[in-house]
Amino acid sequence: MRHTVTAAALSATAVALVPGVATTASAGVATTAPRVSAPAPRLGACEPGRLCLWERADFRGAGRTYELSGTDIESCVPLPDGLSAGSLANRTGRPVTTYQSAECAETGEFDTYPGGGSWVPQSPYQVRAFKIWES
Repeated sequence: MRHTVTAAALSATAVALVPGVATTASAGVATTAPRVSAPAPRLGACEPGRLCLWERADFRGAGRTYELSGTDIESCVPLPDGLSAGSLANRTGRPVTTYQSAECAETGEFDTYPGGGSWVPQSPYQVRAFKIWES
């Protein structure tokens, strides 16, 4: 089968491949307009040496902060009843595993984030507990 491609269609295709440019075509004429992308979420405030959890994605909602001085290493730390986190920052300097399960059960979802500067604007699940590991 033979396909015929017009010059206008080739022009529209070439422009569509340019990053940051959107195209529209009407009556065989391609026009371009700058593509507007959503701004990246601002990082939440989390000081060095802390694990910071926010109730919603993009570091929004109520936040909770945990420090090594008040957290047992390699122990399951459940969030208070009924609370969960949708975003987090690990600035403890140690790996932190977050759990979907409030009991740190590995039957649900869990992920480990390296220490020193892991920023997670959208956790893939609601975090209900965590463990801070020895380095």
